[in-house]
Amino acid sequence: MNKINRGILSFFLICTLLLSCKPKEKPAAVKQPAPAPARTITIGFSIDTLAIERWQRDMDVFINKVKELGANVIVQNAGNSLEEQNRQLMYLMEHADAIVVLPKDASSITESIQKIRAKGIPVISYDRLTLNADINLYLTIDSEKVGEYMASHMQRHTSGTNWYCILGPEEDYNMTLILDGIKRIVRNGPVTINHVFHTDNWNYDLSYQEMVRIFKDDIFPDAIICGNDALAASVLQAINRYYPDIHIPVCGQDADISACQYIIQGKQDFTIYKPIIRLAELAASCAVSLAKDEPLPIEGFRTSYLNNGYADIPVVYLEPVYVDKYNLEKEIIESGFHSAASVYKN
Repeated sequence: MNKINRGILSFFLICTLLLSCKPKEKPAAVKQPAPAPARTITIGFSIDTLAIERWQRDMDVFINKVKELGANVIVQNAGNSLEEQNRQLMYLMEHADAIVVLPKDASSITESIQKIRAKGIPVISYDRLTLNADINLYLTIDSEKVGEYMASHMQRHTSGTNWYCILGPEEDYNMTLILDGIKRIVRNGPVTINHVFHTDNWNYDLSYQEMVRIFKDDIFPDAIICGNDALAASVLQAINRYYPDIHIPVCGQDADISACQYIIQGKQDFTIYKPIIRLAELAASCAVSLAKDEPLPIEGFRTSYLNNGYADIPVVYLEPVYVDKYNLEKEIIESGFHSAASVYKN
């Protein structure tokens, strides 16, 4: 082989070696699909009415807290109709991951709640116990203690023993608990509960008419315990009409703005304040936790069990607070529940 051929052969051998040593190209990376965004949960709230000042405050706080926790919220207002509340509960069953219910009638939404629970949707009973149903949790202010506070503090405001009770509707189970608390305090003393009137549908015209009837019958109660502050306002209206120069001790509950004004003016003796901001926020947090199957945020609260006719239901209790003219500034104004300007505007 001549020198030229050997040179050509060497050249091709070198080229072949160089090509064989060329690094292989990496295969193109497979693009992974982006993870699907987490589904936003929805919390439903079924409330019997928003006609009462107190429930409007509860609802505003609840909605804001649910949104703060990153969830959606659907509120259904039954307008004081049992049939409408049951219909709305069925709507929430199809659209909510957890449901909070403030029942109009403690024992008449059982079938709806059972259908909801059969679908695995958790249910919280809010401030009124739902009877004969498989609810997951009951959140409330201790209504028996409310009644006990009403009776024990009323004894400080009157020495008279002829007491009347003007309460809310019988189907509101809290009225039963309040009356139990009142009777527990007075049963071993001289006080007699001579009259108990239940106001249908929280109709304040009816409570006013009942007080007018009592006064027309020449009956003079020594004290009147009312189911809430709006009922107390209607009672005070009747007193002002028939006995404007005589003070009859009257109390209610909820610390409505008008009640706080009446307390400062000396017309209403006291109210029982229920920490509804904490209650509504707790309900929102618990509903979101149940929807996510997470532990309930109830550490630090008083807990127990209460049989609702179906089972022993877990209960979280918040404590009521007695409020009169001497501690109203601290309990109501400093807490931010009402402003000083609104309480003292008159």
